[in-house]
Amino acid sequence: MSTSEPLPAVVQMTGAARGLLDTSVIIDLDRIKGDDLPDETAISAITLAELAAGPHATTDEQERGRRQHRLQWAASNWDPLALDAEVARAYGLVYATMRGSGRASRRRFADLLIAATAVAHGLPLFTRNPTDFAGLEELVPINVL
Repeated sequence: MSTSEPLPAVVQMTGAARGLLDTSVIIDLDRIKGDDLPDETAISAITLAELAAGPHATTDEQERGRRQHRLQWAASNWDPLALDAEVARAYGLVYATMRGSGRASRRRFADLLIAATAVAHGLPLFTRNPTDFAGLEELVPINVL
């Protein structure tokens, strides 16, 4: 994000007991202070899907290896929250809220499904990319790391 772009309104929480980690957090986890993370963390099956696509999205062999390692590490450390009927229903609310805020509601389908997972499970969302979730602050607390 350039310094000329306005920052979206976000909720900053400290000392959260539980939270859903966005894919961006998993990718940058080694750059984030542990104190900034919730005590209990979860990921969405959508995050695992994004991580599974990662190795195939680069032609650089070293980067492909790093991405594969990150995928395997995440898969061995979390049992992802499923894309189930509750998440599907929450997606409708997330979609409507995004559309009502005037933002393009289909711009990042995966991000909206991750937000729906947080809504369905009553979890705050932790991200490195707050603009992906701008307009959803009334549905889910957004924590920027």
